[in-house]
Formats: sequence, structure tokens, C-alpha cells
Amino acid sequence: MADSKITIKLKKSLIGSKDYQRQSVRGLGLSKLGQVVTVKDTPENRGMIKKAIHLLEVS
Repeated sequence: MADSKITIKLKKSLIGSKDYQRQSVRGLGLSKLGQVVTVKDTPENRGMIKKAIHLLEVS
């Protein structure tokens, strides 16, 4: 099985979001609006993405 990667971009501000959503976004390595990171495609990362999908752009 190849190392799958997911590219994530923070497209909305964390202001006004719930604490668990902020923690999930920070856990993915995102801190600034418009920042793009690449993470491994694991169940843990997919769960964090699912918690704050409305704030993120995933490709």
C-alpha cells in the first residue's frame, strides 16, 4: 500500500468556531488562514478533518 497523502487548506477563520474544531484544525498543523498542509491519509486525520470540514478545503 502506497503512502497516501491529503492536502488541506484552511479557508475559513477559526473565530467563532467551537473549541473541539479549533483543536482539530491545530492538530492537522494549520494555524493561519489560507495555509496549506499535506498530511498522511489515516483514520485519525480523517476524523479531525470531518470535525471541521466546513472550515477546510480538502484535495
